[in-house]
Amino acid sequence: MPSMSSLLIHSVYKDSEIVDVLIQNGIFKKISTHIPLNSLDTDTKIVDASQKAILPAFYNAHTHAAMTLLRGYADDMSLFKWLHEYIWVQESKLQKEDIYWASRLAILEMIHSGTVFFADMYWHREETIRAVIESGVKATIGVTFAENLMDKNAIEKNFDFLKEMKSVHPRIKLAVMPHSIYAVESDLWKRCAREARNLGLVLHSHISETKEEVETCLKKTGLRPVEYLESLGVLDENVVLAHAVHLNEKEIQILKKRKVSLVHCPVSNMKLSSGKLNMKALQKAQISVALGTDGAASNNNLDMLEEMKIAALLAKTEGDPEVLNAKEAFSMASLAGAKAYQWNAGEIKETQDADAILVDLNNERMLPMHHLHSNWVYSADSRAIHQVICNGKPLIENKKVKDEDLILENIRRVHHDLKNRH
Repeated sequence: MPSMSSLLIHSVYKDSEIVDVLIQNGIFKKISTHIPLNSLDTDTKIVDASQKAILPAFYNAHTHAAMTLLRGYADDMSLFKWLHEYIWVQESKLQKEDIYWASRLAILEMIHSGTVFFADMYWHREETIRAVIESGVKATIGVTFAENLMDKNAIEKNFDFLKEMKSVHPRIKLAVMPHSIYAVESDLWKRCAREARNLGLVLHSHISETKEEVETCLKKTGLRPVEYLESLGVLDENVVLAHAVHLNEKEIQILKKRKVSLVHCPVSNMKLSSGKLNMKALQKAQISVALGTDGAASNNNLDMLEEMKIAALLAKTEGDPEVLNAKEAFSMASLAGAKAYQWNAGEIKETQDADAILVDLNNERMLPMHHLHSNWVYSADSRAIHQVICNGKPLIENKKVKDEDLILENIRRVHHDLKNRH
């Protein structure tokens, strides 16, 4: 990929007008109807973007990147059977190198479908960090806690890692990620929340993904999951909760009061038959909802374009076609995710991180263009993506991502090795 500190995207369509977009040092420096070429630094790379539109890149707010290795491994079953009898058993066989190459595969897939950021909850986080650094994207990498899968020594090492590695890389933030209320007990939940606040980090977890989870929590604590977390004092504006498909009105009001962000994963929720997010109620309560793909083992892809369309359509199945319009769905897939994880991004706006997609307006699915966002949400597929830019640097060259062939070759090798492990 070309190395550059300045990039001019010339004559690109943005918000119903043709503009020039100047990127310097990874930031949108200037957006104007005309930026004189003689005003630019001599090393500025100029990209002719005529017949292209510039849009914010996608922010995948909840996934498990290395689960690309388990794509198609255990389909068509309930969440707890899927987890306990298949996924956790197979994951116990994964080695560090497997996680690295699987994360590279996930990032490759995400780049090709317009994603420049993902929030990841998985094991061997150092390998995912290495994959992110080498790939040129951004990530919030979770330090995952699950008492049913970890001993006390591993838990202490996680807390040490958080303190020692808070500043890992300019394109990476860490987050404290207790897996769920069924995998983490109350004392550890409180400690995770305390550490997240002290270190200024996001606290991210799964919540209310299934009816079984809610019923078990009620039997054990007398409270529903969100009520339980509220009783522990862990909910705050730095908290991001994924799924949340089984909430009652009291829980919604708690989330609103605590300014908690949610992540909607519609494809995974439908595939596992987990439940359906009450989008209308959350919009009414003005709760911020981002969008995530979940892992490739339960989706089975990491395509935020697909996720965005399905989220918009699923919200309308209760009989109100005005719920979650195209612009709102797109904002969930970009701005809401960036804000939830505290990145200065998600809009094509001066001073923000230069994360963007260039979309080919001559692609057959983008024509005719009555409304750009409608075409992008309801019609387009990844073939319309001409370029993906993260922190001002293009990630696609000659229709390929860096190391693409090497990644695919190693995934085939790792998959073969994994099938022969006991």
